[in-house]
Amino acid sequence: MAEFFDRYQQFKDNGQVKNVPFIKIPEKSTDKRIIYKEGFTRFDKLSQEFYNNPTSGFLIMLANPQFGGLEFDIPDGTIIRIPFGFKETIEQYFKDVDDFLKL
Repeated sequence: MAEFFDRYQQFKDNGQVKNVPFIKIPEKSTDKRIIYKEGFTRFDKLSQEFYNNPTSGFLIMLANPQFGGLEFDIPDGTIIRIPFGFKETIEQYFKDVDDFLKL
């Protein structure tokens, strides 16, 4: 069964979402790569395919910071890194968020 993680849980304060910091997803030897096909590739679908949930496309975006935050800015034919090992990736993300919030 798919797991859902509320990416914003640590940034909520009295029902308001505070600024979410950029957290870079480090590269791992288990990461996957795909070729981006303009008009066809969507991060929610990649998230479903690789993580068994459609809500974790933000991890793929964070792993490819050279494109800012928009899928629409990715050139056709670009190789996209998909952080793989979902459990390890999401745990590292939340650890890095915790570390950031302690600053």
